[in-house]
Amino acid sequence: MITRLRARYILGFDGSRHVMHTDGELVFDQDTIIFIGAHYPGAVDAERDFGNSLIAPGFIDLDALTDIDHLLIDSSPTAEIAPGLQWSRDYFEHRRHDVFTADERQVIRTYALAQLALHGITSYMPIASEIHSAWAESFAELRGMAQTSISIGLRGFLGPAYRSGVNVTDDDGQRVILFDESEGLRGLDEAERFLDYAQELAHPLITGVLLPCRIETLSDELMRRTARLATDRNALVRLHCLQSEAEDAFLAARTGRTVLEQLRDSGLLETRLLIPHGIVIDGTDPTTRAPDGALELLARHEVSIIHCPLTTFHYGRMLRSFDAFAAAGVNMTLGTDSFPPDLIKGIDVGTHAARIVEGRLDAGKISDFFNAGTLGGARALGREDLGRLAPGAQADLIVASLANFRDGVVEDPLRTLVLNGSARNITDSYVAGRPVVVDSELPGFDLVRLREQAQQLFARMVAGYPERDYKRREVAELFPTEYPAATSEALLDPVQR
Repeated sequence: MITRLRARYILGFDGSRHVMHTDGELVFDQDTIIFIGAHYPGAVDAERDFGNSLIAPGFIDLDALTDIDHLLIDSSPTAEIAPGLQWSRDYFEHRRHDVFTADERQVIRTYALAQLALHGITSYMPIASEIHSAWAESFAELRGMAQTSISIGLRGFLGPAYRSGVNVTDDDGQRVILFDESEGLRGLDEAERFLDYAQELAHPLITGVLLPCRIETLSDELMRRTARLATDRNALVRLHCLQSEAEDAFLAARTGRTVLEQLRDSGLLETRLLIPHGIVIDGTDPTTRAPDGALELLARHEVSIIHCPLTTFHYGRMLRSFDAFAAAGVNMTLGTDSFPPDLIKGIDVGTHAARIVEGRLDAGKISDFFNAGTLGGARALGREDLGRLAPGAQADLIVASLANFRDGVVEDPLRTLVLNGSARNITDSYVAGRPVVVDSELPGFDLVRLREQAQQLFARMVAGYPERDYKRREVAELFPTEYPAATSEALLDPVQR
């Protein structure tokens, strides 16, 4: 089936860079783009004219939130409250359990994937919190998510997260990491099983990858085994590291090595490695640049950094700096990591943070960030058919309306979208030529019901924190609202009393 799409603006690809077509047409046959430009000469089976809109490559989100958001409640705790949001030693040793049933967990996954689709994500690699699980993720959970992802029509790079340790607040309020190596090895077995499942499934929208958790929660042996498995299977590895001074301190105390030394010694630098977030390089103060040679080392090993600008900003941090990483030859990609999974808003925040870091207005170009969310993501995945709109590429695309009065006048269409809009401007999307989001809706999914279910499960998630808190405080103390609840006494104008 040959489909033609028209729009005021279409962001195509000329073989080396994105280029803007005005009053253009994009034509695809089944899942593959066959034409972009003006006046397609052939016959078509279906067409749509999106008018004053921008058609662009779909976003590739390599740290994609697939959970009910956690940032809403943990990005601004006081120094007194923050330790209570981790597991306690007692919970780790005696009482850890799954907060949700397997079926409820699939509802959460469905809710999260629907959010990704509606925010213009066409390819994703998932991230979810393990704090409300008995340990980490299972093969069965990711198999269920794969089927949901297929039903929505997203392109997923999936695998169960695994770890051998967990961040814990000890009885004295200090952060420690406690280990259960058997859980880590079992998790790696589940991850290998998912690689087998994805290979046997042979579905074009599902690729198996390895997703170990944070580096400080992995034993030396688990890291080495991960590297061997990734090499044997030519699998992508995403490992959260280079994101805090604490992780480097934990590794130094336990192994006598820095993060980069640990990556080297484990063999992970020799794999197809993706790293969120690159905020702190080997314990360097985040207000300074990376140590000499660190960025070049990452570039030499073709490591991709997954920058999550919106989440980083919400936690009061900034990348130092996006331009410096790119100048050193490091492949830069984007992720959402938390709610909202809005890479348009993320690009807006990221570009402005880059200008603050660099101290100049021409730093952090919007086009560089957009490249990271498209071409950079495709490079990290080893998929030259993604992240671009050109003949031969996959028909993975988004349509963002610029027709709303509140969007203002259009200067440059991409700049106008980023500075004046958000992912809520996205009205339609296609993955492999199949409509996913249609007129701002997700066909086949009851979003009202799904939101109600998610709200109920979110309340359950919040209610589970007191049993893990080392002080066993109540929800109201752990998560105070911005303003107190009104008293039951009604207020009345004195004149009317």
